[in-house]
Amino acid sequence: MTTIESPTAAGSGTAATDKFKRERVSADTSPERLAAIAKDALGALHKVILDHGVTYPEYRVFKQWLIDVGEGGEWPLFLDVFIEHAVEEVLARSRKGTKGSIEGPYYVPNAPKLPSVCTLPMREEDKKATPLVFTGQVTDLDGNGIGGAIIELWHADEEGYYSQFAPHLPKWNLRGTIVTDDEGRYEITTIQPAPYQIPTDGPTGQFIEAQNGHPWRPAHLHLIVSAPGKESVTTQLYFKGGDWVANDVASAVKPELILDPQPGDDGKNHVTYNFALDPA
Repeated sequence: MTTIESPTAAGSGTAATDKFKRERVSADTSPERLAAIAKDALGALHKVILDHGVTYPEYRVFKQWLIDVGEGGEWPLFLDVFIEHAVEEVLARSRKGTKGSIEGPYYVPNAPKLPSVCTLPMREEDKKATPLVFTGQVTDLDGNGIGGAIIELWHADEEGYYSQFAPHLPKWNLRGTIVTDDEGRYEITTIQPAPYQIPTDGPTGQFIEAQNGHPWRPAHLHLIVSAPGKESVTTQLYFKGGDWVANDVASAVKPELILDPQPGDDGKNHVTYNFALDPA
């Protein structure tokens, strides 16, 4: 009998933080722009403090909470859940193709490369879940298929766990890098993921609990779709009628990103979704 060791906030946070630190990103932001952003950000926070009459005990609790988030490695989790969707909305203003969504903290690059018709790596236990056949085409904005486009796909299992962030799962479980055929088409067999709670045993969970919130994300597929000469799109696809679709803790659901799988004669659920990429 297999004993499942549930991922903790500290474990998931450390993994996400270590991954992000290895990337060492930068931005071409001028001092003048940074000064303007910093001034408005601090001004907005000052206004909240003054409007709500924040007390010194509340301020000290806030300071301690900020320290706890950092020491627990939870900044990627907290920022991706509560902040990233607003940054993604800014990006969406310049795009005409497929709607994007947040990447989240559980992306891992270099998943195994798979052909256009494939099955994601999965355990025997995963095969007991509801099978999902996910088909579609990657095109440009005029509807022309893009051969050799790349679809990076990852998602949680039936219990809401992600590989590389849950100790009991194989490294590349339910993760793959799919290469479309000459017409940009793909057919991916996987399973329908479950809704899941973000880790709640750390300061992010305390933040949610203190305001009587909930920590749930609706079931979803994560995707990054890219091709030479095109802008890549990072997005998530959700499931019609699923729990928490209308009340996602990460505020990342968009109507254009909701799938409606239908049962087929083969006992599997089938759904089609196409991706249109903007020119680079």
